[in-house]
Amino acid sequence: MIQITYRFTTRLSMRVVKNGDVHISAPIGFPRSKIDAFIEQNQSWIAKAQERSRERYERRASFFDQLPLDSPEQREQAANRLSTLIQPMLTRYAREMNLPEPAVTYKPMISRWGMCNVRERSICFSTYLLLLPDWCVEHVVVHELCHLLEPSHNARFHALMDRFFPRWREANATTRRIYRMQLQE
Repeated sequence: MIQITYRFTTRLSMRVVKNGDVHISAPIGFPRSKIDAFIEQNQSWIAKAQERSRERYERRASFFDQLPLDSPEQREQAANRLSTLIQPMLTRYAREMNLPEPAVTYKPMISRWGMCNVRERSICFSTYLLLLPDWCVEHVVVHELCHLLEPSHNARFHALMDRFFPRWREANATTRRIYRMQLQE
């Protein structure tokens, strides 16, 4: 699908988004005939970009498919396994940070490993954390708990991470490397 958006811009631009759709930004009042010609001139680039997008999507799906979560039973088993792993970490670090233990939920999120709701003092962890080494999971636990003390990723937040999980940069790099290695296979 091709989506054209007219904006306050000086040039015509195009990009292929994750799902393979083509998004074109055009200056307000730019003739449709010139946009159509631009699309026609770039057909080979569009096809290549869409193929790369499709391949990236398939590799990403194969990474997450390593942990089957198709049925409610599978999701519940994964959540229980993850809870068994995470709960001792939460207890330890909440005590070290002088925090009450937050409410915790587990969901099959693919866009993030964890999510903290500061106002409700709750944390949601992706069940896909089971695809990572334990020490990388520990990094995510500490990361989300630190958000209860500092909501943004500022210098104070990084100082808290340095204090409570000094290897956080290494764990973050390892997590990214594991995920990227799967995407490049």
